[in-house]
Amino acid sequence: MKTLSVAIIGAGPAGIAVAVELKAAGIKNIAIFEKASNFCHTIRRLYPEGKRVDRDYKGIKLTQEGFLFFETETKEKFLERMGKYIKDYQIEIFYNTEINGLERTGQYYNIKAGTHTVAQAYIVIIATGVFDRPKKPSYAIPEEIKSRVFFELPKELPEREKILIVGGGNTAAELACILSGKCDVYLSYRRKGFFRINEENLRELEKRKDQITFLLGTEIKALEPEKEGVRVIFHDGHTEVFSKIFYCLGGSTPRNFLEKMGIKFKDSLPDIDEFGESNLERVFLIGDVAVKRGSIIYAFNSAHRAVKRIIDKYHILFNSLS
Repeated sequence: MKTLSVAIIGAGPAGIAVAVELKAAGIKNIAIFEKASNFCHTIRRLYPEGKRVDRDYKGIKLTQEGFLFFETETKEKFLERMGKYIKDYQIEIFYNTEINGLERTGQYYNIKAGTHTVAQAYIVIIATGVFDRPKKPSYAIPEEIKSRVFFELPKELPEREKILIVGGGNTAAELACILSGKCDVYLSYRRKGFFRINEENLRELEKRKDQITFLLGTEIKALEPEKEGVRVIFHDGHTEVFSKIFYCLGGSTPRNFLEKMGIKFKDSLPDIDEFGESNLERVFLIGDVAVKRGSIIYAFNSAHRAVKRIIDKYHILFNSLS
């Protein structure tokens, strides 16, 4: 069992950023615990090859505050950038380690993976993001069709199939563009117009308006099994059969995970201060896990602010633990 100054949960952009900020401040006794087998797993999993990683996400334009930065670039370039940060700053990451509990003993927090304590740390930073638990519809998905319903991209994209994409954000738009020309693509969105999609994706949708059938102002009532497909029943009574359905409804704060650790909520969000410190002393939440609408630059900046606060408030600690 390791004794750490800082334990970081999550090796996404926020977790890597806070590790870099800590190392740059001279704090070396740190480690990241990541449940996947690689860093930035959500980006690897949800972004197809060549997809843009946007700097200004959903219209949020922020100024860089800390050490980490990037401009809009491809998935591959972004992963290369983050890998270089990990290498250059010699960040220790324990992969395939899913943290599911904190238990305070004296001045330390025991970091638990299942029934095992894998480390004890004076400060804990939770940077898990929100996409581990994608939002799902309120209606039931029959067992017989679950192999045809997706909440993330499969390893192999479909071709020459009739596909329904459900959602009105950037992920839905980008998937529709990727599959257009390869499949018969339908895009269902409950509003009559897009308002959450960035300008570049709107332009890409416009270019493909003859390859995508837009079902705007539609809501799904139920799904039913159909021979070699899924029958979709809309609230207006219209029904249609599709080969596969992709839901792009975004993610949600893993509230059960946080509340199990003792994190209090205010309304629908974790109750944290301006630096990300929660009701648990020395437990910080940074990045998407702490806000309604985040971005990678926001994650970088929240990491910078949290580390500044840690050093200002708890600096005496590092004389003995770092």
